[in-house]
Formats: sequence, C-alpha cells, structure tokens
Amino acid sequence: MYGAASSLPALKVSTEASTDHGSLVERLGSRHPLAFLRDGDGIVGLGETLRLEFAGPTRITDAATMWRALVERATVVDAVGLPGTGLVAFGSFAFADSSAATSVLIVPSVILGRREGVSWVTRIGAAPSDEPQGDPFTASFGVGALSAEGYQAAVEVAVGRIRSGEPRKVVLARDIVASIPADADLRLPFGTLAAAYPDTFTFAVAGLMGSSPETLVRCSAGTVNARVLAGSAARGADAESDASAAATLTASLKDVEEHALALRSVITALEPLSTALSSTPPFPLRLPNLWHLASDVSGFLTRGSSALDLIAALHPTAAVAGTPTELALAIIAELEPFDRGRYAGPVGWVDGNGDGEWAVALRCAQVDGTQVTAYAGAGIVAGSDPARELAETTLKLRPIVEAFG
Repeated sequence: MYGAASSLPALKVSTEASTDHGSLVERLGSRHPLAFLRDGDGIVGLGETLRLEFAGPTRITDAATMWRALVERATVVDAVGLPGTGLVAFGSFAFADSSAATSVLIVPSVILGRREGVSWVTRIGAAPSDEPQGDPFTASFGVGALSAEGYQAAVEVAVGRIRSGEPRKVVLARDIVASIPADADLRLPFGTLAAAYPDTFTFAVAGLMGSSPETLVRCSAGTVNARVLAGSAARGADAESDASAAATLTASLKDVEEHALALRSVITALEPLSTALSSTPPFPLRLPNLWHLASDVSGFLTRGSSALDLIAALHPTAAVAGTPTELALAIIAELEPFDRGRYAGPVGWVDGNGDGEWAVALRCAQVDGTQVTAYAGAGIVAGSDPARELAETTLKLRPIVEAFG
C-alpha cells in the first residue's frame, strides 16, 4: 500500500503489437486470474507489478487521485494506441463505504489484449512462468448468511417500508457458499463463464469472479457509454413462451418503474461530468437464462475527467442499491446479515488516458482461499412478491453455480 503519491514508483511501460491471436482465457494464471473480457476481446493480466489498496467513503476518489499521480510518473512507449494499451490497472471496489473488503487497483507485470482484431502485449515487469492446467473440480453450494426463508422475510419487510412511504425501491441480496480445493485452478470456472455468457463482461480481479451483463460506464476517446439494467424475467422454454416472457416484462408496471428509477439515477450522476447525454427507450435484453429491461446511455466526457471519476459519481446506482440512495443503503445494512464485499461494486480497468470499461460486479462470487461466496439480488418495489423475488435471485445465481459445479 502506498500512502502518498510521492511514494509511487516510476513505472516503465512498453506496448507492442502481437501476432498471437490465441485464446486469452488460456493465458490466465490459475490461482490469481486477472481479466476483463467480452466475446473473446479484452485484456488479461499476468503477475503483479503494483497493488494499490483503498477503503472507506473516499475509496474511489482516492484511487482516481493515486492513478493520476502514477500515470504522471510513468514512462510509456505505446506502439498500438488503443483503449487498454499502455499503462493499465485492473480494479474492483467495495459496495459499501463501511465494508471490510479492500478495494484495489492492480497493475500486472504483463498485459495481453485484443480489440477489433488487433492483439498486443504490454510489459511492465518480468513475465511470470506459465502454469500447468489443474485438475477439474466441483463445488456444491449451500445456505449462506441469509437463507431462502430469511430472504423472503426480508423482502416482506422491505415491501412494507416502501408501501408506508419510505424508500421507493430497495435492492436486497442473498448469498450462498461452497468449498473448493486449496489448489483449485480458477481458470476452469472462469472459462466456463466466458464460454456460456460471451455477451457479458467476464471478469476476475483479486478473487472476485463473474459475468456481468451491466455496463456501469465505458470511456473511449472522449465518449461515454453506459447500459442500465433493471427489471427481469425468466426465459421461456420455447420460442413462443420466450417471446411472451419478453413482452410481459416490457408491459410490467413493476419492472418498468424499477427500470425508470435506475435509469434516472445513472443520468443524474453522469450529468456533471458529461455533455449531450441521451438514452434509448427500455428494450428487452436477452441473456442465456434471463430477460432484462435495458437502456443505453451515451454522451461526451468533460475535459479532464476519467473513467474512475465517472464510477465515483455513479456508484451505487439505483439498480444495485435503491431509491433514495441513502435510505435504501440503510435498509440494506439492516436487512442483509452480511458484508457484500465487492459484490455490486464497480469492476473493470482504467488506462493512462483515462479510458476504461467498468461493469457492476453482478452474477459473481468471491473466492477467499477454499471458500466461494456467491451473491445475487433483486429490486424490491411496492408490487414485489417475496416468492418471485427469491426465484429471480435463484436464476441470477445460476451462472456461478454452474461454473463451479
């Protein structure tokens, strides 16, 4: 941990084009994978040159300040010049201000990347040696700190608060846990997630691993893009029932209201740092196991802002906390008997130009030694039914359960 910008090292960074267009997943480390991929493109990190750690209410703004200082001290030779080349850090931030989980920015020793058919390698330190493939393993998940019955009871309490005029929406999560071997090769569940959910961001940072469908923010050459997801329904068993599920979702007053609250919270947060913001009408987004109501937001970054500044302004959105934010967070702390850690926090990467891609850490699990803790939540509004919300969390847990099981 570096306490002041003056103590940061002066990194030497070199990026060059690569002719290696093989699978990025296969190049990951077995126990400490670093990756942010979508449909085969993205970046993976090998080794660790620098780790910056943060905590508390200013964790993201502190990270933005330290990152600017690190960039200023670095010497970078970049022969490729794409977002994600040059000096890059992977990051993952705790959901709550009071969380015991450490928020991190990690600069790897070597970064392998691919975007739009262009591959590259960035060297910041010595390349680690290749690790042999580990043996397959399985994990059986059981009850975590909040049982299914306890979750439904918490939903009932939240609905009562909402109907009495307190918050308009609260996002409640539950957890499940499993054990894995001490030498488990985490490339195996990561590869399963990446293959099963190619249209999502599959990520691995400091033991947090998952496939998130929700773009918190993307910055590239001065543009800003975000995708807001709120409101969901199970996929149908055949084409007819699947189309019916999508139509029912788009007509659902409960889901449309939940989505509108989430969209408004994102636009309000982005307005001070962006210009010419616009959003699409809600549309049904198809994932392998769920339909989501989605809206895309776009605009232009104001001068001097970076991806880290944007995630500091955006987090937590109504999609993972509720509305109004502070009241929703207080109810979450009261009704969830566990620390979310970095679940539902920002996860992604930032480069020396301030560009980056950040997702909300959903459909994910935290691996700590031999324990895996998976999380899933649902947006609770006045029309919520506890049994339906429990079923929604079960669907959202399925990617992790299947990847590890």
